[in-house]
Amino acid sequence: MAPNDITFFQRFQEDILAGRKTITIRDASESHFKTGDVLRVGRYEDDGYFCTLKVTATSTITLDTLTDVHAQQENMTLDELKSVIKEIYPDQQQFYVIEFQCL
Repeated sequence: MAPNDITFFQRFQEDILAGRKTITIRDASESHFKTGDVLRVGRYEDDGYFCTLKVTATSTITLDTLTDVHAQQENMTLDELKSVIKEIYPDQQQFYVIEFQCL
């Protein structure tokens, strides 16, 4: 079985599969993804494959420049989004937005 290219917390799986979550915000360690990349996606908890995504765009952002649009693309409120990012990436300010669609 091929390895997964990117993982998401299991709690995001349903939103990704339903098309409600269309971006992910990552730190520099995952800044290498490019528009057009096709990625095998797994769950962070068990690395189990659950879908294939195509990267449709990438950009950089800071915690202070996140908007309601980013929050909608993550299927949460702006306050929830900022809280989740701070929890996952404490003490970081620069992030990489990966826009995607399920294939």
